[in-house]
Amino acid sequence: MSAEGVMPVKLTELPSGYAGWLAELKNRIHIAQQRAALAVNRELVLLYWQIGRDILARQAELGWGGKVIERLSQDLRSTFPEMKGFSPRNLKYMRAFAEAWPELEFVQEVLAQLPWYHQLALLDKLPGPQTRKWYAAKAIEHNWSRNVLVMQIETRLLERSGTAATNFDATLPKPQSDLARESLKDPYRFDFLGLSNEAQERAVENALVKHVTEFLLELGAGFAFVGRQVLLDVGGDEFFIDLLFYHLKLRCYVVIELKGGKFKPEHLGQLSFYLTAVDEQVKHAQDNPTIGLLLCKSKNKVVAEYALRQNTQPLGVAEYKLIESLPPELATDLPSIEQIEQELRGNGASNSGYES
Repeated sequence: MSAEGVMPVKLTELPSGYAGWLAELKNRIHIAQQRAALAVNRELVLLYWQIGRDILARQAELGWGGKVIERLSQDLRSTFPEMKGFSPRNLKYMRAFAEAWPELEFVQEVLAQLPWYHQLALLDKLPGPQTRKWYAAKAIEHNWSRNVLVMQIETRLLERSGTAATNFDATLPKPQSDLARESLKDPYRFDFLGLSNEAQERAVENALVKHVTEFLLELGAGFAFVGRQVLLDVGGDEFFIDLLFYHLKLRCYVVIELKGGKFKPEHLGQLSFYLTAVDEQVKHAQDNPTIGLLLCKSKNKVVAEYALRQNTQPLGVAEYKLIESLPPELATDLPSIEQIEQELRGNGASNSGYES
C-alpha cells in the first residue's frame, strides 16, 4: 500500500525514460517543499518583527506599560486560537528582536532565512549586533541546526577562528592563504570526548575517530575524513600519519598530527616530512599543496612562530583542550526547544528576561 492507502499501479514494463522523469519530478517536489517552508518561515519572522516594532513604538510614544503584552497575548490567542506563538514570553521576544534589529532591510534579506528558534539563540547568547551578524551568516552558510548554532556560540567559534599560528601567508598564494588561515582554529575544543587532561596521544586519537562526526563539526566546514594511521612507504620504511583529511574548499589534503605535551620545534620536522610524502604519493596533479596541522596540549606562541618561519611548506600549530568549562558570561538561561514549544502552545509561564 502507498502512503495514501492506494495500491500502486503495476506496469509490466516501464516506458522508456520513465525512471529518469520520475527522479526529476521527485527532485522538483523536494525543491518546491523547501521553498514553501522557507517562504512560510520568512513571513513568520517578518510578522514577528513587525509585531515587536509596533509594541516598541507604542510603549515609547504612548507610554504603554508592560501589562499591555499580557493583554495583547490574551486577545491574539482568542482571535487566532489555531495559531501558535502569541504567549507573553514570545511577544517579549518579538519586542527584543525588533529592538536588536531596527533595520527592516537586514531582517528581510538575512535574518528571515533563519527559523525563529535561531533568532532566540542569537538574542539570548550574544551581546551585540556584530557578533550576532557573524554567527547568523555562518548558520545560513552551513545550514546549522539551532542546537549546533548554540554549541558554536558557547564554544566561542568567532574568537577561535583564524587564530592558529601558521606560515600560510609565506607559503600559499592568495586567496588560498586567507581561506586556509580562516579554516583553522586555536584552541580546538575536544571536551565532547569525555577524556581527562592526562589522556595520552593515542587515546585522544582513538576517541576522535570514534566521535568523528563531532570531530568534523569542530574542525569546521569543508573537512572530509580520509583515515587514521595512514601508511606511507618511503624507500621501504613505513611511516604512519595520525589523521588524514581532505578539504573540499581548499582542494588539498590536510595532515593532522597530535602531540600530548608542549609544542617543540622539532615536531614540525616530522610533520613536514609527512607533507612531502603525501604530495609525492597521495596528492593528485589538480590538488593544491598539502597542509599540515600540529595539535598540541600547549605551546609558546613565539616559539611556534619562529619555528614556522623557517619552513617552506604550509604548516599550522594550534592547541587542543579536552575539558573546558563554559565561560560565565555565556552560561545564560536560554530555554530549551521543549520549553519554547510549550510557550508557543500557550502553556508556559509569562516571565522572560525581557521584562518591561
